[in-house]
Formats: sequence, C-alpha cells, structure tokens
Amino acid sequence: MSTNVAEVLDNAPDKLKPKGRDAGATDTFFYDNKIVRDFGIATVFWGVAGMLIGVIIAFQLANPDVNMGNQYTTFGRVRPLHTNAVVFAFVGNAIFMGVYYSLQRLCKARMYSNLLSKIHFWGWQTVIVLAVITLPLGMTSSKEYAELEWPIDILLTVIWVVFGWNMFGTIAKRREKHMYVAIWFYIATFLTVAVLHIVNSYALPVNLFKSYSGYAGVQDALVQWWYGHNAVAFFLTTPFLGLMYYFLPKAANRPVYSYRLSIIHFWSLIFIYIWAGPHHLLYTSLPDWAQSLGVAFSVMLLAPSWGGMINGLLTLRGAWDKVREEPILKFMVVAITAYGMATFEGPMLSLKNVNAIAHFTDWIVAHVHVGALGWNGFLTFAMLYWLFPRLYKTELFSKKMANAHFWLGTLGILFYAIPMYWAGFTQGLMWKQFTAEGTLQYSNFLETVLQIVPMYYLRGIGGIFYLSGVFLMVYNLYKTAKSGSLVANERTEAPVIVKAESANAGHWHAWIEKRPMQMAIWATVAILIGGLVEFIPAFVIKSNVPTIASVKPYTSLELQGRDLYIKEGCVNCHTQMVRPFRSETERYGEYSKAGEFVYDHNFLWGSKRTGPDLHRVGGKYPHSWHYHHMMDPTSMSPGSIMPAYPWLFEQEIDMSTTQAKLKTLKQLGVPYEEEYIANANEELMAQATVITGQLAKEGIEVSPETEIVALIAYLQRLGTDIKVKDEVK
Repeated sequence: MSTNVAEVLDNAPDKLKPKGRDAGATDTFFYDNKIVRDFGIATVFWGVAGMLIGVIIAFQLANPDVNMGNQYTTFGRVRPLHTNAVVFAFVGNAIFMGVYYSLQRLCKARMYSNLLSKIHFWGWQTVIVLAVITLPLGMTSSKEYAELEWPIDILLTVIWVVFGWNMFGTIAKRREKHMYVAIWFYIATFLTVAVLHIVNSYALPVNLFKSYSGYAGVQDALVQWWYGHNAVAFFLTTPFLGLMYYFLPKAANRPVYSYRLSIIHFWSLIFIYIWAGPHHLLYTSLPDWAQSLGVAFSVMLLAPSWGGMINGLLTLRGAWDKVREEPILKFMVVAITAYGMATFEGPMLSLKNVNAIAHFTDWIVAHVHVGALGWNGFLTFAMLYWLFPRLYKTELFSKKMANAHFWLGTLGILFYAIPMYWAGFTQGLMWKQFTAEGTLQYSNFLETVLQIVPMYYLRGIGGIFYLSGVFLMVYNLYKTAKSGSLVANERTEAPVIVKAESANAGHWHAWIEKRPMQMAIWATVAILIGGLVEFIPAFVIKSNVPTIASVKPYTSLELQGRDLYIKEGCVNCHTQMVRPFRSETERYGEYSKAGEFVYDHNFLWGSKRTGPDLHRVGGKYPHSWHYHHMMDPTSMSPGSIMPAYPWLFEQEIDMSTTQAKLKTLKQLGVPYEEEYIANANEELMAQATVITGQLAKEGIEVSPETEIVALIAYLQRLGTDIKVKDEVK
C-alpha cells in the first residue's frame, strides 16, 4: 500500500477493499486516532482550567477577599462554572476520548463519519466556551448541573444527537457481531442522558438570556434531582464503567473477571439507579412516598455498584505485581476503590437517620469529590497515560513522573476529603446541639461556620496538591507526544463477516448482545420505568402538593429581586427549605410546606448551607440590615465569609424585562392579571418607593431603581405567606 494513503484517508470511505466472498477474507481499514487525540487534548486543557477554578473557589470560602471584589468572580457565579468545567468539559471530553478509541476497536470499524466526529468535537467545545462566557455573567437557570440557559441547552441536545448518530452508525457497520459489555454502557449512557436532559431542560424562554422552568416548586425539585442524581449516574458512572471494562483488561493484560457478573451489573444498575433521585430531598416538602422510594432503591443500589467494583478489582487477579511497577494500574486501582467507597457511602447517606445529620453539610461535598477526584479523575489520568504512547507510537516519557503524579493526586484527595468530612460532621452536630435548658447551644449560625474555616484552607491545599499532579501529567504527555509521531489513521485488518451467526448461539444473553436496536430499546424501557412511577403521581394527584390560599404570586419587584438572587448564585450557599426538625424550627421558624412553592419557577431549595437557611428570613430583620449586610457582610455578621456585593447599589433593575417575565410565568400557570402585567413597572416602582422611604428614615439614601431594593423586597417576602412564630431564634 502507498505510504501516503494515510494522508488522504481523513475523508475517505472506511473500507479500502470490498468484502471478501470467502470465509477467510479480510478487510483492511483505518482507525481514526486523530479524533481521539483531539478529545484527549481537550480533556487535559479543560481539566487544568476546571481544577484551577476549583482551587480558587475553595479559598474563596476560606477568605472572602479571594472573590476579587467584582461581580464576575464571586463564589456564587464561579462555582457553577467549576462544576460545568470539570463535569462536562474535563470528564465529558474524557468520555468521548475513551469511547472513540475503544468503540472502533470493539466494533472492528472506523467511526461512522469523519464529519460527524468533527462536528461533535467542535460543537462540544463551543458549548463549553458558551458556559465559560455566560455563567460568570449570571446567566443561569440555577439548576444544579443544568445551569446553562435554553439556547445552549438546545445546542447541547443537537451535539449529543450527533454523538449518538456517529456511535450507532459505527455499531451498525461493525465487523465484530458481538457487542462487548463496554458498548452496552455506552448505549445506556447516550439514551439516558438524552432523556434526562430533555425532560429537565423543559423551560419557557423570556428572552435569549432568560427562561423559567416549566415545572414549579415540589415538582421542579423532583425532576431536578431525578436529573441531578442520574446525571452523576449516567454521565459520571456508566460511561466510566464501560471504559473500565475496556481499558482495565488492556492495561492489566487480563480478561474481565466475570462476564456473567457484568451482565447482572449492567441491567440491575441502569434499572435501579434511575429511582434513587428523591434521596436528595429527604425531610423536605417532597411527598413521603417519593422519599421512601428513593431510600429503598438507593439501598438496593449498593449491590450492582459493588458488583462492578468487585469485577474490576478481581480482573487484576494475577497482575498485582504489575501494580507496584505500573503507574497506570495504580491510578486504576485507586479509581475503582474510590468508586466502591462512593457507592457505599451513597446508599448510607440515603438512610434517613444519617441524612438528617449529613444533608446540607460539607459531608456531601466530601462524598461527591471522592467520586469525582478518585473515580473520574484517576481513571481519566490512567486512560491518558495509556493512550498517548499508543497514539504517538512511542513510550511514555517518564514513569517516575507518572508515579509522582499518582502520589500527589492521592495526597490531594486525602487533604481534600478528610477535612471536608470533619467539617461535615462538625456542622451536622453543631446545628443540632441543645443546652441542658433546651435552647440551641449555637444559636448564631455563624459560630458553626467559623469553626470549620481551617478545614476550608486544608481543602484548598488538597486542591493544590491534586492540580500539581495534573501539571506534571501535562508535561509528561507533551514530552511523550514530542518523542513520537501521531498515527492519525491506524491501519488494521479484520475478518469479513460472510454470514451472521445465529443470534441465539452461545451464552443465553447472546441474543441481545448482537442486536443493538433491541439492546437500546430494552435499556430505554429499564431507565424509563422508575421516572414514570415517580413523576405520574407527583404531577397528576393534586394532594401531593396541597395548595395554601394565602400563598400569592411574587410582585413585579419581588420577582426581579428573585431573579437577582438567582443571577448572583445565592442558592449555592443558602437553602430555602426548613426541615421538620426541632433544631431547625427553633433556629429558622415553621417548617416549609409544599404549597408555599407552587409559584416558584425555578425552585430554590438548595443543596448546601454555607450560610443559614433563608426560607423564613422575611420580616426577621429591617430593610437597613439587609442593605448593610449586602454592602459589607462583616458589619452585620463579624467574621462572615460572605463577599460584599457593591454593584447591587450601582446597577439599576432591568425594567425592560418585567412584563415579559410576568407574561411568561402566566403562560406557566401563575395567576397574574392582565391589568397587573400592563402596569407591572408602575407597581414595581410603587413598592420600591415604599422600601426606599423606610430606608430614608434610617438615614440611608438609595434610588428605588437600584438592584439592591429589588433584592431586599424579595428577601423580605420569603416565608411570609403563612403564619410563622413571632420570634425566630
């Protein structure tokens, strides 16, 4: 074959020879390594960026000066940028890198379309760049792991379809009839993420930069955490399990321990996982039956999760001597162990007695990062170290450097997780501590925050260790690439399939392992059942969300203030959900009722209390307190780690959007009168003038058009629709 064939293959047909007519005939074709390399470089780049942002926000929680004093770099705005960068940019590109490499070899076929591969790559990077631009600007839906606004959601959907088209096209033209277990996980990932994204992203646009969720309150919370939990399951777990089933046997040069166990692992995992979302909402206003379903299936989830972990670790039987020498295997062993730890802790945290202490604390942050840093991070590093020498036909530049990366990364995980567990235990216990006289021992929430600030510094140091290891990897991979030459199109041969074998030949499960459409259909059925069982009663049976006559829609000023609360990312640090515990009702007031949230598009219950719960803050303090607190938090709460928000006192409310927002919410069922919508800005100014008048009596002069006035109006409304205790401790 001509030596320059590889140069013209980028747009050439996959097959260079027609299928043979004899059983012994072979096809010569070329794997596309360039797209794997591209996703690999993107993985490294976004990994560094996302982790660097993570280190910055870690120190922001320890020292508010690290917020840098401007609105685009506060913790509230940058924290979702960090999660999107590490989840969708770093981990997402790693998934595509691994899938594009392994799928071609498992199918014995080049990717279906070079053009689709390129569209997928550049489209995915475009989505990430748009996230980098919009999130610091405060353009966010506030939904965890789904913060991007509707135009980007649509683009993301299109790019995901392109990925699926390319993947299923490759599977359809495969030369290897049997679909290995890794492909099952890839199929389930594509289908489930598509369903999750489309359902959770249902929203009605106000304009190009703003939308409101199509769901409200309790129902929005149920959908969001069905999505949030299963985004972890089907974006951070199932694709990585598929990659584990491919790359671990390759790296260890050992077959998978048990193929039968992989069958049980796959089907039980995708069926059970989808039910467990409500465990994120225990003791909230979610109906008890939904909470109980979440708990039951979360406990069951331990079995298939550990089945996968055991299958992975036992694959190394007879190869443990290699673990001492090979940094790639070290990364893989710790990754699988971290997966086992995280998937044991998840069911444990779903038990109500444990959740009552752990929820809203840094314990959850530690739990998430054991999985993210250990499972996703370390398995990604292992894949990069394994792939780059093969893509460039050379040896890894330095095993010693890779080993140093491993130990720095491990040290980073320990320095991150242990202080966060300590902080979480401390928070959970201090929040619930009563004196012998029956009063809260730590009645000032800030006392519990100041106690754990040293842990936040240690967490930041752990991040520096972890990131330092990544910088070593960047240099190591760069030198590896420089020492070799990219094999953009890798020549290979595979036997021609003359006649398909019987679909029922061999193992009992073989009938579906050779039929991708049936596999896709049954996987879809498996993941839809749990969601439908939870959603249909929650949406259809009205008694699940009892209405409260005194609950009214937000005024136009309060709505603008609520959107500012969302824009500034306040939900990242403050919850709006008082749980029915004595420790919480004594501290905050009456516990939260489902009917109070019927007009909340989007829900703002939150998942972490770095600051106190705000659902009953309305009327607790005078307007002047909120004014001074937003200007300089330490003036009202000495030692506060909250940053100042001086721009709220300079920027004016965007009143050009008021009517459009009210009209959009009316379409979603919020009972605004047409007359009120027509006079929305007049009503806004009337209420704002009342607030500024009251502030003037305390010597504070502020324009009624400024954003701080709208935010004060919103905060003063919270929790006042129903009767609460006269005194809130």
